[in-house]
Amino acid sequence: MELTELINHIKVIQVAGNVQRKDVSGIEHDSRKVKKNSVFVAIKGYKTDGHLFVMDAINKGAVAVVVEEDNNLPDEIFIHADIAKIVVHNSRIALAQLSKGFFKDPTSRLKLIGITGTNGKTTTAFILKNIFETAGSKTGLVGTIANYIGSEKIDSKLTTPESNDLNYFFQQMVSNGCSHAVMEVSSHSLALNRVYGLNFAGAVFTNITSDHLDFHLTFENYLSAKKILFDNLEGDSIAVINADDKSSGKIVSDSKAKIFSYGQSENSDYVISSIKYDLNGTNFTITTGGKSYNIKTILIGEFNAYNSAAAFALADQFGIPKEKIIEGIYTTPFVPGRFEVIGSGIKKAIVDYSHTADSLEKAIRALRQIIGNDRQLVTVFGCGGDRDKTKRPLMGKVATELSDLVVITSDNPRTENPMQIINDIKQGVTKNNFIVIENRYEAIKYAIQKSKDDAAILIAGKGHETYQEINGLRNHFSDQETAKEFLS
Repeated sequence: MELTELINHIKVIQVAGNVQRKDVSGIEHDSRKVKKNSVFVAIKGYKTDGHLFVMDAINKGAVAVVVEEDNNLPDEIFIHADIAKIVVHNSRIALAQLSKGFFKDPTSRLKLIGITGTNGKTTTAFILKNIFETAGSKTGLVGTIANYIGSEKIDSKLTTPESNDLNYFFQQMVSNGCSHAVMEVSSHSLALNRVYGLNFAGAVFTNITSDHLDFHLTFENYLSAKKILFDNLEGDSIAVINADDKSSGKIVSDSKAKIFSYGQSENSDYVISSIKYDLNGTNFTITTGGKSYNIKTILIGEFNAYNSAAAFALADQFGIPKEKIIEGIYTTPFVPGRFEVIGSGIKKAIVDYSHTADSLEKAIRALRQIIGNDRQLVTVFGCGGDRDKTKRPLMGKVATELSDLVVITSDNPRTENPMQIINDIKQGVTKNNFIVIENRYEAIKYAIQKSKDDAAILIAGKGHETYQEINGLRNHFSDQETAKEFLS
């Protein structure tokens, strides 16, 4: 696509320099990835500002640079380089619009479903992908654990990538024969316009509890960010919401979509009842349209009944036969790091991504219901550094009140002092049933070796992650591998 045509996809304040009739080779927001004839979009990031790297992009052969601040970028620089300087109000929105145009609006050729909420996004996405594929539709996925184009796995670093990467993924899905796509939509991505302009055929709201307040500052801002997904749905799209979450009404208050609810509330369109679970899986009933359906899944816990019901409702409204939906839920394998059971003996470890007070409480309560009060329940957890600090004491309180023994350890401290994070956690502790072992490997080792022979050990916080980030460096570390080492 020529630059002259591509520019038509954005609202421009000013153009300086030379708009050449050249085919654009790519859209980049990272100056290190710029190639000859790329368009470089300068956006303000968390740690740095893309406007500082405009000269790098010019020197690498960019055909145009998009900026929202040009005070320190004289027109003469671009005139001399014989390229275009394009000034816009919001460079993140411009990045999304240019990417959508460059990749020929790929989501208009997919049935795209967005899933948002504090907990349950990943599991619900995997269940939906499996349902669609069980029904014969090749499906892509964008999520926390990995991105998939059909069965091809592509590693993921962000829950929701930047808009140029997203549109590229979706274009690849279309090229490889996908008819459906499922994606986790984070609050960050909504607030930062990463999903701006995508055509969502459906959306799911799982739940919302306090999280990411380091970024959003208030719960109201966090809720408002989630709401953006539903505000932008068209009238022919489907919105599925958790009726048992008190914020559901606010989430869809301005949505034009067709709204359907699921939950244990009798007023739900899809009523969940008779939930039973153990370490082998979960059974429950969904009632809708005057008929009841028995659902089985190997995924464990009441929360996975909710995740499965959300997927059931969305797939049903998309016209998937109910027998295929039920089969798709039943055949969904364990989602890595989501209440994943490890161990062949009586003593078990359960690795879970629960990293908020609410999700940790639900995981501990689910495990307690399974093992009863006679078996020892040990919880190993920490909190991430450079993230929401308000949840640290809340998680300390939940863990110590509901567990027999708690091992407080390090998660991903990033650039923070691990012991300071642990001290923040201890501020919420109400019982003297904990021990501090900062080294996560040693903490898991202690929990497994020092617990009773029939204990259940919940290892929370990192889930699927295969690294630990300390002082900006990622070193290989897996809760699953460590648990297997000592359980064997």
